[in-house]
Amino acid sequence: MYDAPHLRGKQMTSIFKPITIITLTASIASYASYPGHNSKSFSAIKAKKANFQLHKFTLKNAKGDILSSSEDGDEPKDWFNLSPKEDSIQGVGTERLYKTFGQPFDEVIVAVIDSGVDVNHEDLQGKIWINKGEIPNNNIDDDNNGYVDDVYGWNFIGGKKGMARFEKDNSINGIKLIKGDPAYQVNSDTLELTREVKRLRELKEDLAKDGYYLLPEEVKKLKELTKIVEEKNASAKRYYDIFKDKKDIYDSGLKVLIAAGLEEYTIEAVNKFEPQNEEQTHAKRKVLSIYQQDFSHDEVYEYYEYFKAQSQYHYNLNSDTRSEIVGDNIHDKYERDYGNNDVIGPDSSHGTHVAGIIAAARNNGIGMNGVASNVKIMAIRAVPNGDERDKDVANSIYYAVDNGAKVINMSFGKSYSPYKSVVEEAVEYARSKGVLLVHAAGNDSKDLDKNDNFPNKLVNGEPVENWLEVGASSYLKGPFLPASFSNFGKTTVDIFAPGKNIHATFPDNKYKTISGTSMASPVVAGVAALIIGYLPEVTPAQLKEAIMYSTVRQTNLKVVSPGSGEVFFSELSVSGGVANAFEALNSLTRDTQVPYRVQLAEL
Repeated sequence: MYDAPHLRGKQMTSIFKPITIITLTASIASYASYPGHNSKSFSAIKAKKANFQLHKFTLKNAKGDILSSSEDGDEPKDWFNLSPKEDSIQGVGTERLYKTFGQPFDEVIVAVIDSGVDVNHEDLQGKIWINKGEIPNNNIDDDNNGYVDDVYGWNFIGGKKGMARFEKDNSINGIKLIKGDPAYQVNSDTLELTREVKRLRELKEDLAKDGYYLLPEEVKKLKELTKIVEEKNASAKRYYDIFKDKKDIYDSGLKVLIAAGLEEYTIEAVNKFEPQNEEQTHAKRKVLSIYQQDFSHDEVYEYYEYFKAQSQYHYNLNSDTRSEIVGDNIHDKYERDYGNNDVIGPDSSHGTHVAGIIAAARNNGIGMNGVASNVKIMAIRAVPNGDERDKDVANSIYYAVDNGAKVINMSFGKSYSPYKSVVEEAVEYARSKGVLLVHAAGNDSKDLDKNDNFPNKLVNGEPVENWLEVGASSYLKGPFLPASFSNFGKTTVDIFAPGKNIHATFPDNKYKTISGTSMASPVVAGVAALIIGYLPEVTPAQLKEAIMYSTVRQTNLKVVSPGSGEVFFSELSVSGGVANAFEALNSLTRDTQVPYRVQLAEL
């Protein structure tokens, strides 16, 4: 779900319209223990009436991953694949592994449960799982797996009228997905906090029909949560209005400049533009007024969409897009017959980035190199711009396991899980079938030993052997090795992996640099799949142990804790180190109890 943005520390004066920002802090402290709470709330948005100045924030996407930041990195290209030993970079040693062991023999399916994956992307050609048991476009469940025309995977947050279709083409995949009707795809959804208020209101109405009432503690909870939701929604609406004004000013000016021949949307290009009349002069002034506030072309729209989602969906008690679009019974925890086959969806940015980190084609002369050369990505769409539903997460795990995935990446999370037992049953099912689950720890700088984050590795209160919880690290050894935004936990987070300033695939054959534990998790998922390619008989328990305890441990390294203060890096996770593919595979090949097939490269 969306985290509210951090202060970026820059101030911009509004040129066209004086702005008064009001700080909303009421009830936040009392809300800390309630479901759906996120510490990066709008109370973190500082406001100043003096000089009518507006702070710019570090913008995050729906999963809390950083899209824009004042921290410009100078990391080498694909740094997450480099080696601490050979390159003095805190990557996972992928390149060293290939150099030493050669290419893996076995293909491995990795399921990406996310917002969607652009399966047509140029750098994912030949890297997408195709369900060979399905005949595209015949509207028949040919392989009898319960899902019709699931050629590339399944979308659990789409309606039946939103089915995609497929066309043969000359790509490596050989088939192109044509997206379904966007009116039947969930893009934004509410948060669990908002759903809890709605649930209590509905319960109150149902009880009243029979002459009953809510319990006193329920009445108190409903009152407090309602106040919080209404305040957050009001705050979001204020910011939405502000950024809508900015977008409208920018759009009106840019339209004129484009018609006059402007081709690049940067402050440098607009400064060089020479107006030929008064209309163009005024348009140039409008566009520059936005750029001079340090907003890029993309950010103008990203900020607008960010607050639009907050006000119209996340904290909107009247929003019910799920029921309107998907049409399932949200209270039926075990329902599976719903959704459609459009695995791209309306916004596949997050999932496409994740998929590229795992499996983007290596050494093909374009884009970037993914971690694992032997992977096929199974795309499963279950994560909206908002909080994912527990039944969708569970069904996604079942789908992945039943259709051959050996590793499942889950770069999402929330602070409240109303149907956790349903997810636990799916996790246990994955364990019984020998499937490893890799999960992002989250981007709130929190100690997960003290704060809830769902889903997690606890089943019936005990950690399971087929789950890896991953925090995010940066590229240089030193006090800032753990990423400042990453969650951590001596007993809850298993391992750290590269997650800061990761350049990877983005929809429509683009690439983008993003930071987050959402990026660290697929690095580890890629490492796991790569190792399975060499050691097909390895169990999830063996794989987890090898990845965790062959880490590059930083026993005596003092770092700046993502929470606060100074701490030894080894205290931030169970393993106390950063994942390393080479060392993990090397440790397993020394274990004679694990059958393996390795082709040593010529050195």
